[in-house]
Amino acid sequence: MKTYTGINQKQFQDFLELSVDGAFQMINLLKFKKKVEGTELTGAQVYAEYLNAILPFFQDTRAKIIYQGKPLFGLIGPEDTIEWDKILIVEYESKEEFIGMITKKGYPAEMRSRALSDSRLILSIEK
Repeated sequence: MKTYTGINQKQFQDFLELSVDGAFQMINLLKFKKKVEGTELTGAQVYAEYLNAILPFFQDTRAKIIYQGKPLFGLIGPEDTIEWDKILIVEYESKEEFIGMITKKGYPAEMRSRALSDSRLILSIEK
C-alpha cells in the first residue's frame, strides 16, 4: 500500500493552478509512526513539536486550527480499525498566504514528514 507524507511536485503544481478565492480549510488526516527513526520519540511527539515549530508561521499568515481530534469509531469504512490517529483542520486566509507559509525559508516540512507513516491533506472550501 502506498503512503503519503509530503506534497509531491505534480500535486503542488496542480494546486498552484487551482482557482481558490478567499479563505479555505485544509483537512489533515494523520497516521503517526510508532517510533521516529534516530530518536526515542513517537510520531505523535514529533508532530506535537512540529505544531509548536510552525506557530510563528501560523501567526504570520493568520492561519488557525479550527478543529483537532482523535477518531474513535468508524460507522462507514473498515470494521476492524480506525485508519487515522488524528484529524486536524486548519483555516487559511488565502491560497497565497498558505503558499507563502509552506515555501518560507525555515518552514519545518521535513519535521511533519518524519512524524508520519501516512497522511492526507485535503483542500476544502465552504459552499
